[in-house]
Amino acid sequence: MSRDLRITRLTVREYEWKMPDLGVDYNGFNTVFERGSTARQTGHVLTVETAAGITGEYAGGTSVSYAQLGMVAGYLIGKDALARELIWNDLKRALRKHDRFGMGPIDIALWDIAGKAYGAPVYELLGGFRTRLPAYASTYHGDENGGLSSPEAFADFAVQCRDMGYPAFKIHGWGHGPIEREAAAVLATRQAVGPEMDLMIDPACEYDTFADALKVGRACDEAGYFWYEDPYKDGGVSSFAHRKLRQLIRTPLLLGEHVRGLEPHVDQIVADGTDYVRADADYDGGITGVMKLAHAAEGFGLDCEIHAPGPAHRHCMAAVRNTNYYELGLVAPGLDPKRVHCPLYADDFADDLDSVDGDGCVPVPQGPGLGVTLNWDWIRAHETSAVVYD
Repeated sequence: MSRDLRITRLTVREYEWKMPDLGVDYNGFNTVFERGSTARQTGHVLTVETAAGITGEYAGGTSVSYAQLGMVAGYLIGKDALARELIWNDLKRALRKHDRFGMGPIDIALWDIAGKAYGAPVYELLGGFRTRLPAYASTYHGDENGGLSSPEAFADFAVQCRDMGYPAFKIHGWGHGPIEREAAAVLATRQAVGPEMDLMIDPACEYDTFADALKVGRACDEAGYFWYEDPYKDGGVSSFAHRKLRQLIRTPLLLGEHVRGLEPHVDQIVADGTDYVRADADYDGGITGVMKLAHAAEGFGLDCEIHAPGPAHRHCMAAVRNTNYYELGLVAPGLDPKRVHCPLYADDFADDLDSVDGDGCVPVPQGPGLGVTLNWDWIRAHETSAVVYD
C-alpha cells in the first residue's frame, strides 16, 4: 500500500447528554429505573488522523482511558497506523504501571483506519465468517422504584424479551438487597420463560459474602442457568475464591471483566477461576486484545464472551468461533430507548431493546472500518471539551 498512513493528529472530544427516567441506586454506582428522574452521562469520541487523510474514529472509552492516551500521544505521532501489533506491545509496556485502559480506544481507532484503507469492514480483516449475531437482553440493575423492583418484574420482562425473539436474558440484580430476593428472581424468571431460553445473572460484585454467592449459585443450579457472573465483592479477580465456588455449584462461572490483559486472564483460566472467559475491547487492549483473548480461550477449549455492546464488539464476535451471545444492553421495561440512548450514530446502527430481528439477532456493520457513521452534528452540539495532540 503506497498511501502514507503515519499518524498526524489525535483528538479527544467529551460530550454530555441526559437520560430520562433513570437514576442511581443506594450508593450512586448502579444506574436504575426511576420515573421522572434524569441521569447525566458523559461520553467520548477519539479521532486519529493520518497523512493520507484517512481518519479512524471511535466512540467510547472513559476519562481514565484518555488520561492514559495523553501519556502516550507523543509516541503515537508519526507512527504507521497499520503497525498495530508493534504499537499494541509498545503501549502495553509503556502503561504497565497502570490498568492499560488507554490501549483500547487507540487500537480500535487504528482498526477503523485499516478497514477504511483497504475498503473492507473490520470483521473481514479479522477473518469473520458471519453477519448476524445472536443477542441476549442485558438488564439495568434491579430498583426499588416500580421498574425491575421484584422477582416477578424480572420474570415478566424476560417473557417480553423472549417474545421479541431474544434467545437469552441476563439479570443484573439489586444492590445491597436481601439475598433471598435475588435467588427468588433467578427461580421466578426460569419458571416464567420455560426451559428453552438461556438465562444468566450478573450480580456485578454486589454480594457481601461467599455464603450469599453460594445461595444464589444453588438457585442457578436449580433453574439451569447458562452462566453466573462476578458474584461477590472481591471484584471478580480471585481465582482461588471462584475455584472454591465452582467446586460447590454446577452452574458455569463467567469471570474476567475486571482482570486486565492477556496474561492475567490466562492465569485465571489455568487456576480454574472461571469457566467462560470475559473480554472487552475497551478494557483489554482494543480489538487486538479481544482477539488474543478469544484465541487463548480457544486453546483451552473455553468460550470467550464479549462484554457490552457496540460496533467494535460486533466485528470481533463475527470473527470468533468460540463465543455464544452479543450483550445488548442495558435495557428495562417502560423506557423509551430513543430518549434514553443518545443518537450517537447517523446511520441505522443502534443497541436498543428493539434492535434485534425476529430471531433475536443483530447485524454486523458492512461499511469500511467499523462500518458506522458518527452523528457529528449531535456530538458537536453536546461537546463539552476537546483535547488535540499533534
